[in-house]
Order: sequence, then structure tokens, then C-alpha cells
Amino acid sequence: MTGEYKVPGGKLVVADLVVGDGVIEKATISGDFFLEPDDALERMDAALAGAPVGASTAELSARVAGALDGAVPLGFSADAVATAVRRAVTGATTWTDHDWRFLRGEPYEPAVQMALDEVLAQQVGAGERPPTLRVWEWASNAVIIGSFQSVRNEVDLDAAARHDVSVVRRISGGGAMFVEPGNTITYSLYVPESLVSGLSFVDSYAFLDDWVVGALNELGVEATYQPINDITSPAGKIAGAAQKRLAGGVVLHHVTMAYDIDADKMLDVLRIGREKVSDKGTKSANKRVDPVRRQTGLARADVIDRLVGSFRSRHGLTDEQLDARTLELARERVETKFGTEEWLHRVP
Repeated sequence: MTGEYKVPGGKLVVADLVVGDGVIEKATISGDFFLEPDDALERMDAALAGAPVGASTAELSARVAGALDGAVPLGFSADAVATAVRRAVTGATTWTDHDWRFLRGEPYEPAVQMALDEVLAQQVGAGERPPTLRVWEWASNAVIIGSFQSVRNEVDLDAAARHDVSVVRRISGGGAMFVEPGNTITYSLYVPESLVSGLSFVDSYAFLDDWVVGALNELGVEATYQPINDITSPAGKIAGAAQKRLAGGVVLHHVTMAYDIDADKMLDVLRIGREKVSDKGTKSANKRVDPVRRQTGLARADVIDRLVGSFRSRHGLTDEQLDARTLELARERVETKFGTEEWLHRVP
């Protein structure tokens, strides 16, 4: 059994295991990390031998940490080794195990975008579509609230109407996102659960965001992942992610990135609490959310092309067009769910 884990912002850890009678009979840890002294590698391998196949990440990490006592690991940690081991025993797949597809469609209304996310994720879960990266285009202004948020607590509906902002609810949790066509970059990943097998829910965010953090750094943005679900930089927050795990073994992971932002309008529409706006000592949304345009100097289309190009070079990507049947299913889903008052106000 083999498992791989790329530490976000760090190095690759590979666990090759021989398993029998419910235990790890032999473990060989390798990777492009650094470790001093050399014999700590053999100590890690020995510490993992005899561990039950069903051992938790915490239990495996404790074994590795004991073996690393006095050693200096660089670019990885005991937790990273334990995660690679868990990915091995759970049969996790890697990015390059999949035939990735890319969808970049026409602008759609916010409710249609919500429905497309659910339909496409279900298609991947049912094996009707390969794992897919989709970049959205927005047809109008919107506030997208999380699945568990209260409409009246998050949105000033009078201000939303004044600014021609529609309000929709997505199927994933997390906070409200303010978007305007041309000022926002939104993308979704529809991935088999095997890709994040062996990872905690929190770790899966960092794992699925690692490619875009790397792509932003290639653009000159000092981007980093900030738990649980933010991509940030020294200049401020860049993006927020959300996830939903659906039946059929599929994970929906989507990210909204601020290319540019009208912070005054956003604050007029969203009821953002003082604690959120003053995060890390900042005093305005202008500072808290820092547009990608300001940090790159690139046009939005160029940023998207560079991000997609980075994914393509890392994992492979075949372009596709959204088919008419999928769009029809999404529009039907708007009528029965995402465009209804019952769904929007399921948490009043």
C-alpha cells in the first residue's frame, strides 16, 4: 500500500507499507523533505511497524513523534507522516490518478450557479462525469449565504434591493460571500472522496487549496492557507472556501476570491459583525479583504488563465463545454429548490 501527502507549503511525504493480519508489518517513509540526523528515518519506519491498520492519525503521529525525539524535521511533521500512512491504508488516490476536466461556461444567474454546483457534484459522485474544475461567470450581483446562516442576521435586504443584489443560499456551510460580475473569481472542484481519504475535514481544505495557493504565489502574491477555510496574504484576506460532502462519495469544494471589491457596498449589504471586520486588528473591510487585482496588476481574465494553467501543468486538464442536459437539470433544480423562498429562508 502506498499513500502520499503533500504538506501545504511544505514537502511531499510518501508511505509505502506492507500490511498483514491487521497490522503494518513494514513501513518505508520517503519524500523530498529534510531530516537530521539521518538515522531518524529508520527510527520512524521501525516505530510504525506493528501499528494496527485501523490506528488513528493521532495514534500514528504519537509513534512517529517518539521516533523523531531529538531529530529536526524540515518541511514535514509527525502528523504529515501519520496522514500519509492513513492515506495508504484507506486507499487514497492522488491528483494524477484522475482524468480532470475543465468547465468554463457562460454567465449564469446566482440561483442557477447554486444548482449547477449540486448537479455537477452528484454527476461526479455517480460516475457520470470525471473529477472536474469549474470556473464560474456571474450574470448579476449576489450575496451567497452559507447553508446554516440566517438570512436576516447576514443580509440587509433593503440595501440588497437598493444595490440590485440577489440573495441565494448554497448547500455548503461557511459565511456569506458578496460577489459582483467582473470583480470576483469563483471556482468549484468536484472530486471523489478517495482524493481526500485519510485527511481530517480541516486538512482537506488545505489539501484542496494547495494548488491555488501555489498558483497565486507564482503570480507574485504571498498567499498562504489559514485554517479553517481562508486564503490570505500579508495585505489581507484573498479568498474563502467551503465544502460539502454528498452521497455517492463526492466532495464539493468551492472558493470565492476577491479580484476587486466595492467594500462600501459590501458593508452596506452584509451585516458583518465588528469582530469579523476588525480581524487581526484591521478596522475596515478594505483592509480585511484585499483584491487580487491590486496585488497582481493583471486583468481578471489573465488571472483566471494563469490559475487554470497552473492546475493544468500540475494535474492535467481537458477542456469541456457544459452540456445542455446538465444545464436543464440545474434550471429544474432552481424551480424546485434553489429559487424557492422555502430554501432561501430555511433558516429565517
